[in-house]
Amino acid sequence: MNTEQLKQLEQDLWSAADSLRANSDLKASEYGTPVLGLIFLKFADINYRRHEEAINQEFEKFKGKRREKPIHEIAIARCGFYLPDFARYQYLLNLPEDGQIATAIERAMEAIEEYKPELAGSLPKDEYHRLTRTPETQRLPVDLLKKFDNIPDDATGDVFGQIYEYFLGKFALAEGQGGGEFFTPRSVVRLMVEIIEPHGGTVFDPACGSGGMFVQSADFIAKHRQEMEAQGKDTSVYVYGQEKQGETVKLARMNLAVNGLRGEIAPAITYYTDVFDSFGRFDYVLANPPFNVDDVSLEAVKDDRRFNTYGIPQNKTKKKKSEQAKETVPNANYLWINLFATSLKEPNDRTSGGRAALVMANSASDARHSEAEIRRTLIEQNLIYGMLTLPSNMFYTVTLPATLWFFDKGKTDDRILFIDARNIFTQVDRAHRVFTEEQIQNIAIISRLHKGRRDEFLGLIDRYFTAGMEPLRRNKAEAAKVAVKLVDALAEMLVKRTIADLLLVWDGLDRLESEYGDYRAASVGASVEVRNDLQWQFRAGFGAFFGRLHGALKMVDWAVRDLPGTTKSLKGELEALHQEVKAAEGFFLQVGWLQDRFPAAQYEDVVGLCKLATLEEIKEQDFSLNPGRYVGVVIEEDGKTEEEFIDELAEMHNSLALLSSNSLQLTQTIKKNIKLLIDE
Repeated sequence: MNTEQLKQLEQDLWSAADSLRANSDLKASEYGTPVLGLIFLKFADINYRRHEEAINQEFEKFKGKRREKPIHEIAIARCGFYLPDFARYQYLLNLPEDGQIATAIERAMEAIEEYKPELAGSLPKDEYHRLTRTPETQRLPVDLLKKFDNIPDDATGDVFGQIYEYFLGKFALAEGQGGGEFFTPRSVVRLMVEIIEPHGGTVFDPACGSGGMFVQSADFIAKHRQEMEAQGKDTSVYVYGQEKQGETVKLARMNLAVNGLRGEIAPAITYYTDVFDSFGRFDYVLANPPFNVDDVSLEAVKDDRRFNTYGIPQNKTKKKKSEQAKETVPNANYLWINLFATSLKEPNDRTSGGRAALVMANSASDARHSEAEIRRTLIEQNLIYGMLTLPSNMFYTVTLPATLWFFDKGKTDDRILFIDARNIFTQVDRAHRVFTEEQIQNIAIISRLHKGRRDEFLGLIDRYFTAGMEPLRRNKAEAAKVAVKLVDALAEMLVKRTIADLLLVWDGLDRLESEYGDYRAASVGASVEVRNDLQWQFRAGFGAFFGRLHGALKMVDWAVRDLPGTTKSLKGELEALHQEVKAAEGFFLQVGWLQDRFPAAQYEDVVGLCKLATLEEIKEQDFSLNPGRYVGVVIEEDGKTEEEFIDELAEMHNSLALLSSNSLQLTQTIKKNIKLLIDE
């Protein structure tokens, strides 16, 4: 299933589910859990059917023998579930529509929990009876079962995870701010994971919501498993999560099961409960905690080493003795920041130390008073690896600007990497933005260049080039076929010449590939001057190639637009070719973006994007961790001297004064004329 098909499926499923909700009196908070429960059932059934033949074969092979096992043990070992016949999706789908469907779904959920104890109490059961409590909503479970049956049988766990997260996000939007407590956009989590690079071990999220951080960590590990295991590294992962909302705990457990993850999710208020004895325990910590909480009891946290190791945030003035028992932390942001730092493993013979990524309100980067002292301590103890400012409108239900903090207990360089990503985003709609996969990789490669991994930078450029060349080669072959059809269908010489011009442009594709090969070879060992010359030659070459190609395709489209001999299908084929060229061009633009900023294929500070700041530079900024203070802004050069700029500014000022004077005169004239008209 490709991205477009997945997007369409998500939209179709949401449209169907939301239209059903529109015909009931249910709120999103009441409707969301049972909907996600049915998606879970569909996943369980698809996953079980993939293993069913092998399960049955193993059961029959040892049936009646000494090594005989119950079929549910075989099933759990092979796929993590056992589904008796009455818990199968098709069984539920084919039941008579006699109002007993809620009971049947409840029975199926109970069976899954019975054979998978870690899900005990997590699957929605009673909710389906609530859905059928009125005549208007009685058919809701049946209709939802039918709608979700459209999910294809070849959908993988990752696809289900994406559908799951899509629904979580939509329910968050429908529910407003409260619903957003358990959802962090997928692309933000992907970026966090790509920078801290988990390769196996323990992952902790003390505000885990629906468990999205865990899913993305597991995806990253799966993609790099082969290379890590070749180095003898253990890639197994076990996750630990705490979440205060009971219903959200259930969603997280379901999400882990959907994605085949091993772990524990506990209901707990992290400020007051340390379920997993977190101090110094974890390889990785990822979280998006609540921002700016101001009602945490100071008495309850001040002696907790999770929070006081680097200092406790406190009010400027000391409370009276009678008020101290009720005193609260002025802002809990630095409680979370302390927790992430203290939960990481120290470096030892087996590990280089834990790493963390967290989402935090921008205000924490410059917070004053006791918080400033905590921040200074963290910096001076060399715990902070990097800071990254996110674009606005990345979160569905929170408009507050946010920054990503990165910790590294094994860090040896005392500099901090600052990245300003506020101008890197893709607009989804008027109010929401995301990172594309290419934008995530482009930002993450900055960190890898900083670590000296130049080969990965060149490898990323290679991937972009290959990703762009493959559709272009295919497009070239298809363009030749369409050209033959057009020439056969039309006799006009203008069209034939235009088509010939289009095919001539394609000859530049081989030259483009050759120029890239020269640049790539020079990147390994040539001088900076030679490499830069070849880079710009390649950049100019692909810019000219795509310019001519777009122009030629538009000319062909214009030439055949009004001619009766062209069929609708041929015009459609031509438009499809042009769209594919535009998509391919996007990969070459990514190559250009990287080459512009890192022409030597190694880390360097880039104004407006990234800065590797020394401890001295950070001290000069009063230990601020705001990337904008270090990265700076790009100032477009206009080529003018200071005197020329001042003269031009003065001239503009004089022009403004003259226009203002003329405006006053016109106003007086209008008033005078209106008065004359009124008097008449």
